[in-house]
Amino acid sequence: MLDPKVAELLNTQVNKEFYSAYLYLDFANYYKDQGLDGFANWYNIQAQEERDHAMLFIQYLQNNGEKVTLESIDKPDAVLAGFEDPLKAGLEHEQFVTSLIHAIYDAAYAQKDFRTMQFLDWFVKEQGEEEKNADDLITKFNLFGHDSRSLYMLDSELAARVYSAPSLVL
Repeated sequence: MLDPKVAELLNTQVNKEFYSAYLYLDFANYYKDQGLDGFANWYNIQAQEERDHAMLFIQYLQNNGEKVTLESIDKPDAVLAGFEDPLKAGLEHEQFVTSLIHAIYDAAYAQKDFRTMQFLDWFVKEQGEEEKNADDLITKFNLFGHDSRSLYMLDSELAARVYSAPSLVL
């Protein structure tokens, strides 16, 4: 049985992961509307990853005898007025999610809940990758996104991304 505070934070994270999926679907829709199908593909895959992250939290809670409570998912509120806006909002959001994962880890550490800490280790590593990917997208956009031919090539590169399910064993 998990500490009540740790269980509550894990349950809250389920909702945050589903919100992340909504946010990335919103970004994908924005790019699709702008004719940038590669960028849309990249964010559709991001959304799938976030849904899978939510499911991992759900499974962990269930495996530990905890009740899962699904809450309403807020509508994404990012203002998307230019091609770079979703990229910047995505990095900020990943930094926010990292802070949430760290807060859960801190609560688990305070309770000497080593099982939860071990579970979260994968997410700590994943968040480092997510932040780097988001930052790399901004860098590539700043280098290539203001020239139409280069933007086309970057969009083509992002179109080649394929989904790979997480390999976390619970």
